[in-house]
Amino acid sequence: MPFRKACGPQLTNSPTVIVMVGLPARGKTYISKKLTRYLNWIGVPTKVFNVGEYRREAVKHYSSYDFFRPDNEEAMKVRKQCALHALRDVKLYLSEEGGQIAVFDATNTTRDRRAMILHFAKENGFKVFFIESICNDPNVVATNIMEVKLSSPDYRDCNSADAMDDFMKRISCYQSSYQPLDPDNSDKELSLIKVIDVGRRYLVNKVQDHIQSRIVYYLMNIHVQPRTIYLCRHGESEFNLKGKIGGDSGLSSRGKKFSIALKRFVQEQNLKDLKVWTSQLKRTIQTAEALDLPYEQWKALNEIDAGVCEELTYDEIKEKHPEEFALRDQDKYYYRYPSGESYQDLVQRLEPVIMELERQENVLVVCHQAVMRCLLAYFLDKSAEEMPYLKCPLHTVLKLTPVAYGCRVESIFLNIEAVNTHRDKPEFPGPFRRCVFKLMRMMRTMKQTRAALYFCQKEDQTSVDAKKGPNALMRRNSVTPLASPEPTKKPRINSFEEHVAAAASAAHPTCMPQEAPAQLPGQPVLGKACLT
Repeated sequence: MPFRKACGPQLTNSPTVIVMVGLPARGKTYISKKLTRYLNWIGVPTKVFNVGEYRREAVKHYSSYDFFRPDNEEAMKVRKQCALHALRDVKLYLSEEGGQIAVFDATNTTRDRRAMILHFAKENGFKVFFIESICNDPNVVATNIMEVKLSSPDYRDCNSADAMDDFMKRISCYQSSYQPLDPDNSDKELSLIKVIDVGRRYLVNKVQDHIQSRIVYYLMNIHVQPRTIYLCRHGESEFNLKGKIGGDSGLSSRGKKFSIALKRFVQEQNLKDLKVWTSQLKRTIQTAEALDLPYEQWKALNEIDAGVCEELTYDEIKEKHPEEFALRDQDKYYYRYPSGESYQDLVQRLEPVIMELERQENVLVVCHQAVMRCLLAYFLDKSAEEMPYLKCPLHTVLKLTPVAYGCRVESIFLNIEAVNTHRDKPEFPGPFRRCVFKLMRMMRTMKQTRAALYFCQKEDQTSVDAKKGPNALMRRNSVTPLASPEPTKKPRINSFEEHVAAAASAAHPTCMPQEAPAQLPGQPVLGKACLT
């Protein structure tokens, strides 16, 4: 059932139709797929509607470029019907299937076609954002045709030379009627970005909202230069051997051997200007130190914060926090540790890292299991449901090579044994799973009821301020709005100086003041400079 009406003012969070514009072989589908992958990764439901696929479904056998001639009236009718069919699916996706952004991937080179799309969007209460890709470099166009277009179903039974000739003539058919976006005159009221010569220059006009600004920011960070990204976890740590999660332990003896093996591997790759990034935790820093290369520490690359479960084994969590253990298995992506983080939080924390990775060329990221899963899910276009269960074993390097419409991944084990820290997704039988979920809901309801009674009693006995005490229930995630009260989180020691200070405090308890001032929400913790 549609959740909005076409009449009335446009809502702030109205769904958006992204309309691609440009001649063939200008990277429109590349941008569409890459942008969709990013938006889905940050949690904005997005889908591409490629009109070429609708055309291939309607016309089973492609003959030649004559189909795209502007004077071919019969073909023009077919192409318009394909566009209208795609728009009907766009409406269904945005109005009834929970979509937030639809990418309408076609040439859309004439003002008449764009006017038809604008009319469609206005009728349905959708916002419109245009992305025009302009490229006049013949070498870039030829490379795009060779890498992508010649492998298209249109040229399945055609040799390369004939396919190239036909496609160049197809481009000529569009050039004769191409009307670029004109933000200075006829299109000055449209929201748009023009990407010129694969990112050499940008022209942005009338950005309407936050999501459009994020789209612009993302498009201004991506490039198409050949590069390789290497992802690996730190070497095996002392806590890995004990089965404990989180913490800040150092490397085990096998972890140190891995760091030496990683150095040999990097040397064998013979990469020019390789950049090395680590988290601020000891185990990644010790791994990078062995490389004898400059490296940067990112606080954003720190492992997921397990809150009160830090430095515990899974058996200990199951014993001490049985409800939390069950809730995490119920929905691992959205579940947030008490006083800690969820995978959803981690994705938001890692967005600046993704932006910088898109700007760079060759990079080695030495990180942690949950962090590596989030990064890998971005590059491999994995869903939120798949992300927390991606296999990222210790002492294995994942080599990522961006290709036309995705990313090629190669897994390289460096022949140093390590413990297995992967936990498979729990498989509950249908009736048992429903029973567990029902029990969890009942437990949450009981806790909310007890909390409500508690606060009602307190209201009669104390002032309003007294209700803001440590027993207040805190919002933990979008799936479980109110869960167990947040216990006091065990502080994480981030540096040697803090360790010494903590030891001194324990040795001289009488020197401590009776009550230390609490850190205000949002107040930064002072420490060494870092990239965030």
